[in-house]
Amino acid sequence: MTETRQNSDTPTLPLFYKNVVPLNKEVHSALHVEEIKDYLHTCETNSIYIAAVEFLPAAREYPIVFAKGADARFFPALLLGLEENKNLFVDAEGKWLAEYIPAYVRRYPFILATPEDAGQGRGEDATFTVCIDEDFPGFNRDRMGRPLFDEQGRQTELLDQAMDFLRDYQSQVQLTAGFCQNLAGHGLFEPMQANVELASGVKHVLGGFFGVNRDRLKALKPEQLAELLKSDEMELIFAHLASLSNLDHLMKRLGAADTQSLT
Repeated sequence: MTETRQNSDTPTLPLFYKNVVPLNKEVHSALHVEEIKDYLHTCETNSIYIAAVEFLPAAREYPIVFAKGADARFFPALLLGLEENKNLFVDAEGKWLAEYIPAYVRRYPFILATPEDAGQGRGEDATFTVCIDEDFPGFNRDRMGRPLFDEQGRQTELLDQAMDFLRDYQSQVQLTAGFCQNLAGHGLFEPMQANVELASGVKHVLGGFFGVNRDRLKALKPEQLAELLKSDEMELIFAHLASLSNLDHLMKRLGAADTQSLT
């Protein structure tokens, strides 16, 4: 699986971001941003981080699985493809081929990042700051699109909305980390893999991800099950388990892409 960055303990550049720098009123005062016209920047990943609050809408279209980061902590991810560096939910023109677009994708080109992410070194008590991907082609100083700051140097409504989205997203990331830690503490995760053979004869084996073991879930003590129900975490578990049926749809997408490449 493609590694996704969810916290400052995993020293890898966030997916899609090429040049993360802190947003600075002096440096970026004249910066304008155009709307994202396509999602081609996401086409080379087969999985992406998802927050627990997104499970219900995402489960209708994507397989939701769990992965383990470099810090040995579990986190949830959407499977976007069954081949390395291949997103089956983006077409050749960059159109997203699903109704629900993950929040991780929607926040781009903004991000809450640590100084390490922005190339400024790692501090003992690194805090998150609002950053941008300066390499995003939609940024310009030609007054195309919407400004980030007004003529008085104040944040525009666009930037206010982006910052609110980032703060809410980071809050959901923290809640999701607690959810995953709880499942791991109950010993519910088991390794999974997907085996696919295409019409062309090519075989793919995708591993490195985890799912909730149904038997282990059923074996929990009544008080443990009651707590999962009370906290609404059981609903998230069921959404995850139900979403695994979307693996069949993902295999069909891959098969269709393989067939098209043969014609």
